[in-house]
Amino acid sequence: MRHTPSGGAGYGAAATDSGLMSIGTVLNVLRAEFPEVTISKIRFLESEGLIEPQRTPSGYRKFSAGDVERLGHVLRMQRDHYLPLKVIREHLEAMERGEPVRLPTLGRQRDGEAVSDAEEPDGPTVARIGRADLLAAAGIGEQELAEWESYGLVTPVGDGVYDAEAVTVASLVVELGRFGIEPRHLRAMKAAADREAGLVDQVVAPLKRHRNPQTRAHAEARAKELAGLTVKLHAALVRSALGVRLP
Repeated sequence: MRHTPSGGAGYGAAATDSGLMSIGTVLNVLRAEFPEVTISKIRFLESEGLIEPQRTPSGYRKFSAGDVERLGHVLRMQRDHYLPLKVIREHLEAMERGEPVRLPTLGRQRDGEAVSDAEEPDGPTVARIGRADLLAAAGIGEQELAEWESYGLVTPVGDGVYDAEAVTVASLVVELGRFGIEPRHLRAMKAAADREAGLVDQVVAPLKRHRNPQTRAHAEARAKELAGLTVKLHAALVRSALGVRLP
């Protein structure tokens, strides 16, 4: 019997009299904690073998409270620990076997120095991950990481320390590799990303240099907003060029 990870909301309360939920009900329940989750995302996680909902004779998915708890656990590990699906799957399987599992810990740093959980930061903090944890999270070896670094796909922010986005980049490079796309093929994407980042930085640079802390905070918010718009534009342009619709 599958082990149900703890730590989620009271998902069982939304179950019907039969104890099972439709995918629409599951979506509504999960959105309380994960507002960005979609039906396509749930179907994708099922296709990756992370959940196994029951099926009615007509083929409709029916989820138990345990399935929804498991979904919440998967989404939480992606959000809080930036883990790729391969590592999440191994983590869940180990939990089902009753084995102790250690998740990579993202430390917070300020001005190049570690910030303990007991400290109250007086400014923005940045998530950091060590080299060993990055290797474990992405499921790669030193040689692969060194190759990616040589192409500028992953860059340390300090001695053996990376920002949290490095985990996302690494997991995506691994996924693309499954389709025969090698790291050297991704240099053009990195160059385009650098140009887009330069454009955003050019817009917010005057605000970032301002002496008023509130104005500098506004610069950070504006940079995030612009980054989100450039990512959406990039995705739309790729879809348009390929003539495809993505979920």
